Amino acid sequence: MMEEKTIKERWKAKTPKFWKKVQRIGIAAGAIGAILLATPIALPAAVLTGAGYLIALGSATATLSQLTVENPETK
Repeated sequence: MMEEKTIKERWKAKTPKFWKKVQRIGIAAGAIGAILLATPIALPAAVLTGAGYLIALGSATATLSQLTVENPETK
């Protein structure tokens, strides 16, 4: 059975390959949302709302993916 880890220990632990890919997708989604919000041209309200959701979804996905750790029992 795995021992419980603190958030700090989880943050520093090795992240599995699958979750690294998920993390990169989250970062990309957040970046796209930020780009849409920062554009100097006027965009429809729906696009700006979607951009806000992309930033929130991307940052939550990237953060939670970082907190996953490899299970030494499955190796």
